[in-house]
This record gives sequence, structure tokens and C-alpha cells, in this order.
Amino acid sequence: MIETENLSKVYGTFKALDNLNLTIEKNDVFGFLGPNGAGKTTTINLLMGMLQPTSGRIKIAGIDVLKNPLDVKKICGYMPENPGFYDNLTARQNLQYFLQFYDKSKENSEDLLEMVGLGDFADKKVGGFSKGMKQRLGMAQALLNDPEVIFLDEPTAGLDPMGVSEFRDIIKKLKEEGKTIFFSSHILSEVKEVCDTIGILFRGKLVIKRSIKDLIKNNFRLLLETDPKLNISLIKPFISKVEFNGSSALILNLEDDYRIDISKVVSKNGYLIKEMHLIEDLEEIYLKAVQK
Repeated sequence: MIETENLSKVYGTFKALDNLNLTIEKNDVFGFLGPNGAGKTTTINLLMGMLQPTSGRIKIAGIDVLKNPLDVKKICGYMPENPGFYDNLTARQNLQYFLQFYDKSKENSEDLLEMVGLGDFADKKVGGFSKGMKQRLGMAQALLNDPEVIFLDEPTAGLDPMGVSEFRDIIKKLKEEGKTIFFSSHILSEVKEVCDTIGILFRGKLVIKRSIKDLIKNNFRLLLETDPKLNISLIKPFISKVEFNGSSALILNLEDDYRIDISKVVSKNGYLIKEMHLIEDLEEIYLKAVQK
């Protein structure tokens, strides 16, 4: 659904984006991670045709973005990090104004206001909205044209925990409808909750692109607590590193998923397993990728 080939953006001697080669499948929820200044927003602006690349090619749904930018915009929705609205208009009036650019009915805006949790604030002027409420309205605006591809730039900035949870539900609903979603974030927990695939951008370079399942599968960290406390030498063949977290539990780094083997050895030697589970530590994966 989204393809880039050697995509670069250079300002003078500064490379904001450096030869990005990226393929995102239809109906994928793609999380674009990276620290501030990594080039995430630049990438989205290039994909949406709002910036011209220094070099490289972009296709969305088979459409060449550089040659047919208007055709691409018809099938895409975009929510910037700081969406802009007319403060003297209500939420409903803002959406109905933007709706004039699309062949959609006014009922569409009503449904979207309900979806993003602003149904009770539809007739309130946006100038009095909090940042979180403007983020919600920005999501509704991005969906006005019922897009095939949705670009979201830091969509949960300013949302409270309830708002973040509702955002996740919206993303899952859009995926069920067959949408392809590309969103940038630096909040690892929300990416893990909703994404199929992640890409990590650092200093303009894509340093990793993998499915969430593959990333977690190859990052085996096991929390193990036994009664009495385990003699580590019994399971030494299965572990590469042991961490102590200040309690009776151990955190074991494994080369593979040896949970069955470890549980057999532990039980055979008379220990009671109080707790044992894999730790899905996306933060550690992110740090390793960036440091590398």
C-alpha cells in the first residue's frame, strides 16, 4: 500500500531523511518510532506530498505521489501533531467546513464526532477546547473522506489515559474496516498495543523494520520466581544472563524460548514455580536498535 525507494530529503548539508526504503502492506498498522528530530514528521510530509523529496520515489496504492499528488490526497487522511482549526467555529462547524472539500454527507461528521468522544461538545467553540480535545477533533477531520490510508503524527499527544485507551479502540476499529494506518510516536507502550509492524528511525535512517511478533519472539526475557529461591546453576545451560530485581524473582535472558525446559528442571528439583512469564520489553529493543 505504501512504498518508498531511496527516499531522501536534504536541507543544505543536513540529511533529514537518508535513503528510506520502506514497504507497508494493505491493512497494516505501522508504528513509526524515533526520538524528536529523527525525521518522522518529514517522512509523513513527503508521503502526503506536502514536501518535495531531494531524491527517491513514493507510491501509495500504486499511485506515484510526485506525479499525481491530488489523486493521493483523495485516498489519504492526515492528522498533524498540532491540528489547526477555526477557534471561533464549533466542532461541528469546523468539520462541516472541511467536509465541503469531499463528496460526503453532513451525517458523516456527526458520526465521527461521536466516534472520537466529542458528541457532547459538537456545538462548543473550538477556541475553548483543551489540547486533548483538539487532538480528538483532528482525528475526526482525518477521517472525513473515509480514507484508505491514514497518517497520524503523534496522535495521542495531550490525551489523558482514558483518551489514549479510546484512541487504541479507534485504531482497532479502523483496522477492522480494512484501513492502512501509519502513525508516528515516541510512546512505546501505545505502539505495542495497536501495531502490526514497527519501524525505528534514527538520524534520518531506518535502523529496523520488523513485525511486533518477530521482535518480541526474538527477545526472550523470562521473569521467574520460585519457592524457595532457585539455585541458578540448575538452569545455566538455558540462560545467557541473569538480572536481579530486588525481590525473590529473577529475570533471565534466554537465547530461545526455553520455558518448558526450565519448568521441567525446576519442578524436578523440588521447587514450586510461583510466577513465570516472558517480558515483552519493546523499550529495550528500541534502545538496542538505536545504540547499534
